[in-house]
Amino acid sequence: MADSVALDSIEQDQLPQHIAVIMDGNGRWAKERGKARVFGHKAGVKAVRQTVSTAARLGVKALTLFAFSSENWQRPEKEVNILMDLFLAVLGREVKKLDKNGIQLRVIGETSRFSAKLQEKIKSAEQLTASNNGMVLNIAANYGGQWDILQATKALAEKVENNQLKASDITEKMLAENLTMSDLPDVDLMIRTSGERRISNFMLWQMAYAEFYFTEQYWPDFDQQSFVNAVSWYLNRERRFGCTSEQIEALLK
Repeated sequence: MADSVALDSIEQDQLPQHIAVIMDGNGRWAKERGKARVFGHKAGVKAVRQTVSTAARLGVKALTLFAFSSENWQRPEKEVNILMDLFLAVLGREVKKLDKNGIQLRVIGETSRFSAKLQEKIKSAEQLTASNNGMVLNIAANYGGQWDILQATKALAEKVENNQLKASDITEKMLAENLTMSDLPDVDLMIRTSGERRISNFMLWQMAYAEFYFTEQYWPDFDQQSFVNAVSWYLNRERRFGCTSEQIEALLK
């Protein structure tokens, strides 16, 4: 892991444009302290604040946080209900701060499964921040990478069915344009906490060339310095997108 660095030592043009975070380890963090899992989820809100604040200060264009996957519905009903209540409470508290700081909030995923109250809260939060031109903060809720690709595929299939498009003319670019976050850069850096080393059906298409940074820290312990360490590690990686160093050097000449 790269040594920690000061915020002002990072050059703007070298930063990742889009950072994705799998916020993992809330439950284990709570268990180690003899607390219920919900205690860990609540403690994780502080890490969200610090991560959003640090990313915005660094000038990151987009930050995507994996809050609730489509697989999380399989958790105990009580925990799911608590997570939904926490989501509602945090949205209500934080959206004005986001708006004040020029951050645009988007909730990505199949939100139709949420309660009417939560859907309305999401809609209001997105509308409040829609005209902001600062960092885009995506909250992935009831989201899955396979779902994302499937709904993009269905959109193209419908055009084929309506004779608006030939199947043979479909390109990767067309499919990408029908994914969520299609107006944002693909992910440059993916961070996962808690020591797990998998992507858990998160942004499968958008992370095709991302650098993966794994840390043993549980999410509630992830702070500003943790985020800076991850970005520092990224800056020390040689990003080649499948090319050789010589090819990249030639492009730069």
